[in-house]
Amino acid sequence: MKKSNAPGAPGGDEKPYSSDGAGAPARKINPDLTIAEIKHGVRPGDVYVRMRQPHSHIFRKVGPGHFVATPASDVPTSSWERGYRLLKKILVGRPLETAEEIHQRLNKVKSLAVFGSDAISSSAYATEAALIVLVAAGNGALGIVFYTSIAIAVMLSIIAFSYRQTVYAYPHGGGSYNVSRENLGTLPGLIAASALLIDYVLTVAVSIVAGSAAVISALLASGYAEQIEALEAAMPAFLNLNVVLSLFFIGLITLGNLRGIRESGTIFAIPTYLFIVSLSVMLLGGLFKAFTGTLHPVTPPPLLPIVEPLGAWLILRAFSAGAVAMSGTEAISNGVPAFQKPESHNAATTLTVMATLLGAFFLGVSFLATRMGLVPGQETIISQVALAVFGASLPYYIFQIATTGILVIAANTAFVDFPRLSSVLARDNFMPHQFLFRGDRLAFSTGIFALGGIAALLVIAFEGSVDSLIHLYAVGVFLAFTLSNSGMVVHWWKLRGPNWQTSLVINGVGASLSVITLAIVAVTKFALGAWIVIVLIPIITSLFLFVHTHYSRVAEQLRIVPTQLPPKKIDQLVVVPIDDVNYASLRAMAFARTISSDVVVLHISTNVERTEKAKEKMRAYAPDLKMIVVDSPLRAFVRPLLAYVDAVHSQHPNAFVTIVLPEFITAHWWESFLHNRTAARLRSAFERHPNVAVVLVPYLLER
Repeated sequence: MKKSNAPGAPGGDEKPYSSDGAGAPARKINPDLTIAEIKHGVRPGDVYVRMRQPHSHIFRKVGPGHFVATPASDVPTSSWERGYRLLKKILVGRPLETAEEIHQRLNKVKSLAVFGSDAISSSAYATEAALIVLVAAGNGALGIVFYTSIAIAVMLSIIAFSYRQTVYAYPHGGGSYNVSRENLGTLPGLIAASALLIDYVLTVAVSIVAGSAAVISALLASGYAEQIEALEAAMPAFLNLNVVLSLFFIGLITLGNLRGIRESGTIFAIPTYLFIVSLSVMLLGGLFKAFTGTLHPVTPPPLLPIVEPLGAWLILRAFSAGAVAMSGTEAISNGVPAFQKPESHNAATTLTVMATLLGAFFLGVSFLATRMGLVPGQETIISQVALAVFGASLPYYIFQIATTGILVIAANTAFVDFPRLSSVLARDNFMPHQFLFRGDRLAFSTGIFALGGIAALLVIAFEGSVDSLIHLYAVGVFLAFTLSNSGMVVHWWKLRGPNWQTSLVINGVGASLSVITLAIVAVTKFALGAWIVIVLIPIITSLFLFVHTHYSRVAEQLRIVPTQLPPKKIDQLVVVPIDDVNYASLRAMAFARTISSDVVVLHISTNVERTEKAKEKMRAYAPDLKMIVVDSPLRAFVRPLLAYVDAVHSQHPNAFVTIVLPEFITAHWWESFLHNRTAARLRSAFERHPNVAVVLVPYLLER
């Protein structure tokens, strides 16, 4: 409150500083959204000024020219939008503010469900993948699967231990892309990213299809074979029951992940731990029966003809098929920032638990399947093992439900890591910037939708066949392992900190085993479908480089060169919404100066660091203009700007606001899809707004 003893102060209770243009006292539009009221004191001549903020329910003022938009600034106006928001709130949940992100982190219990479900679930189908290869050599060759499983389990322990090194060395996320790019160069990093993105898509497709197969196996074991055949006969040619179930599960898990990482962890923890407990009980029961001589398959395995002699080539193929058990091992190193503090310690502990469970489960299933001489067929191997241990009883059906659950939610690992990796690539200008967008629940929505859509198309294309999809799987996995461990070897060599030699040896061994396995997988599975991944990786890498070239050209043409600043006088403005200060926005500011002497540069802040950089550039290149910052905790952009203009109009109804929008025009029409096209959205939003003019100030990119 400010007091004055000026005897000549005018009478009345209020003297606003704005103009109504109708002969009233001179008024001035106030972009700070405050009203100064002149009040009289008790004694004659005593006058004081009271500053009032009538829009504090919409904008909370935190400093000079700095506001925080409240939820009231993002209230929908139409009944259709209100209905949409209500439905979205029911399905996805209430919007979260950016500041709530720290509370969305995962503890070790939930993180095992989110990041470990992919790896743990592979124990449900990895043994069967190896057996499918060995059936060509007849029943006598099936026992080899246990020895290949031991080799895979040993390699798993080494790879997992090497990733513990990565978790501590890269506490902000040490996925293959970051490690390879930093230590081996941009191209190896992009190759690793391509392999990982393919791997994540395949993780969703394989896990979901395997989960659907578990449901069908339970139905077959219950005697519904004829009903399933009749149902599939009524479907279109490109669909079957497995495809339909898989598409349903993909939609379900996509919706779950849109609710945010913490809530998805809560949802998916139940089936994960149900599978861990039920599989542990099954393995213990199976081992007891095996050693007491009472373990027998419900249906005797059929006698297999010998199509191919058992040799090194067949054994290597079985090894490469069973190696899918190692998929998802890297997921935790990618998602270290999602853990509660201390992030690295919690991530390393979770990684150890995950690898231990996976190794034990994989070896246990392989041992029991070998002991009974099980043959893969219409019913899955793990279902046959469970039926032999539990019989057609309630525990068997509980186990099948748990298996279905873990296989379906195994895709959740990919739904966490694919959007996160895509956002990192978008941040580095290798993917469209739309992948940086975080939805209402702080999840990377664009990446989640993209992953769900691509995986659904893949399931349809391969007719929901696990056998067909699994051949594409391991190439990307072991390529990522190889590049990550090789990058860590270079990292330790350059860093040379305490115990660096030991760490270097660990990652060196991991890299050596990974590259050997990669060669085996690529050769043995090339003709079966691995060639598709081998061809796709350079194509995707080329697309990354293409997108990066475009963004580099854009940045080069928009970057401010102090000796080549555009002139400040172009004659035009009033409110200039900006995201950054560059050639395009400076041109708009210069245009604005010609319209009015009261120019406001408005920045809707969704990122603190970006806002501070914008302030620094404003002080350097446009110090004469007033900058207003509106924090948007819900990351909305258009509605806070609309609310700000409405607030100005509510104080000054006759004021004519001119919105000057900086817009750069890409050299080619198709390049516009790589940008958010915010100017077009704002122009549409203000098109029918009263007393508002929208002016687009274009900046044409030449190449």
